[in-house]
Amino acid sequence: MKIDYHTHHARCGHATGSLEDYVKRGIEIGLAQIGLSDHIPLVHVDPADYYPEMAMPLEELPRYVEECFELKAKYAGRIDVRVGIEADYIEGWEEEIARLLEPYRWDYVIGSVHFLDRWDVTDFRQTHEWEGKDRMAVYERYYDAVAKAAATGLYDYIGHIDVIKRFGFQPEGDVQHLERAALEAVHRHGLAIELNASGLRMPAAEMFPSRRMLEYALELGIPVTLGSDAHQPERLGQYLSEARELLKEVGFTQLATFKDRTRIMIDF
Repeated sequence: MKIDYHTHHARCGHATGSLEDYVKRGIEIGLAQIGLSDHIPLVHVDPADYYPEMAMPLEELPRYVEECFELKAKYAGRIDVRVGIEADYIEGWEEEIARLLEPYRWDYVIGSVHFLDRWDVTDFRQTHEWEGKDRMAVYERYYDAVAKAAATGLYDYIGHIDVIKRFGFQPEGDVQHLERAALEAVHRHGLAIELNASGLRMPAAEMFPSRRMLEYALELGIPVTLGSDAHQPERLGQYLSEARELLKEVGFTQLATFKDRTRIMIDF
């Protein structure tokens, strides 16, 4: 079964294509399930005085969900549309995130760490923030945030768990203990992770997470799902055949899927 659970569209401001464009593309490339998972509105910064085009405006969230369910019904029998959201974890803003998520009937919620306070470590416009910083200290803050996200109960799986490496900024020391602690937190709180293939087109030139993190995830018994993190319809499913092969090489035999906030394991 071919699935892609991580997608973005024009509402977020930094992607292109409509939700329906993604659904049609999913049918074209033979996906059995497509997860619609755009960025939740920002809660900890005022979009008016922050970097533009970061996430959907707050007033668009109800319409986003409505459109997802319309497409789910329209294309039933041709592709299984799962309704999701990528909800940034921001330490200290858990109640605000919960209030945004609560009104809607999600199939799944991705917990991702992009922000360390106001710094989005995944934004190419903000790489200057690395200048003069202790990189190990940044990695420690990042993985601590991942562990805290896993503990909130807000999420079904953690997205691109080692995306801190996206632009190639690496500490001099070994970070394996930080990676393992984050995975142990995911396991302790019963979450899954994704294998996010988009890292292959980033400076990191490696999927999120790395093979060594996948191997430890398998050892812990953490389920894994798949996502292309497509921001253009033509990138839907990109590198997911390589991702499936990597999972098989590591020893995974099943993928995690989600419906009504329930995890369903499927063979692949």
